[in-house]
Amino acid sequence: MQSRLSKILRSSVVGVAGVALLAGCSDNTDDTDTDSTSTGDSVFPVSIEHEFGTTTIEDTPERIVTLGVTDADIVLALGTVPVGNTGYKFFENGLGPWTDELVEGKELTLLDSDSTPDLEQVAALEPDLIIGVSAGFDDVVYEQLSDIAPVVARPAGTAAYAVAREEATNLVARAMGQAEKGQGLNEETDALIQAAREENPSFDDKTGTVILPYQGKYGAYLPGDARGQFLDSLGISLPEAVLSRDTGDSFFVDVPAESVKDVDGDVLLVLSNDENLDITAENPLFETLNVVQKDAVIVATTEERGAITYNSVLSVPFALEHLAPRIAEALK
Repeated sequence: MQSRLSKILRSSVVGVAGVALLAGCSDNTDDTDTDSTSTGDSVFPVSIEHEFGTTTIEDTPERIVTLGVTDADIVLALGTVPVGNTGYKFFENGLGPWTDELVEGKELTLLDSDSTPDLEQVAALEPDLIIGVSAGFDDVVYEQLSDIAPVVARPAGTAAYAVAREEATNLVARAMGQAEKGQGLNEETDALIQAAREENPSFDDKTGTVILPYQGKYGAYLPGDARGQFLDSLGISLPEAVLSRDTGDSFFVDVPAESVKDVDGDVLLVLSNDENLDITAENPLFETLNVVQKDAVIVATTEERGAITYNSVLSVPFALEHLAPRIAEALK
């Protein structure tokens, strides 16, 4: 029998994909379907304030370049296929499997960098809007990009790569003239997270950490980061020992190999290029942790890792469907 969450998830995924497909999911070539522009013309021009000033978008954008590593998901959910996108290296085209139906048969261009993009490559795509809400470029690159097309960057006062999912979705939706749809996508995603919590009361008041082994130590993601936000949204808090390492100037904290006791808790989610990683073989000190002794260590698959890293209105449902059940099983 399907759980209530499973039914909601399938309904939500079909709904988002259906809206995008019915909107044309324009590939923004010269023969763009004009029906896809009917949602936003009346609201333009739109002015967006961001980290580097204010950008005015005069008309409904049709050829969008997404430089933010997760911005493409939002644009896709709103019915447009970007003419160029960046993305994490988990996926060949920079896009996760949750986008497959939305980009099927479309021409995609993967850009090399979100912080120092190839300006000639971007210009050759002839964009009428460049979105860098989840990007890391600075004011110099912003000015260079602005010579090509209007640019929407991260909100003022927000660190690079630290824009919350709800805020990023709303910002991109406003730039596309679809503010109401953006709010609706956020509400759907929040409802899915709430349903997951209600279906898994074992998540409440538990502690857990998302870690990435690197260079002989472990990066533990904070709640301000997408990966930390996923556990936090489910009601699973960071151990105090990890929080105490937070200096406020990064999205993660380093945990030395000899201090892995700090990540002990009810569940430990490990991100690695090796899905078969045995973390105790890498560092025998892990064997002393309660979370290891209770067999509550989860090594995420590449797709699961990507889903919580992108933390978008498209990837969160995927993460809830695939990763939440593994967390629930680990907490039994």
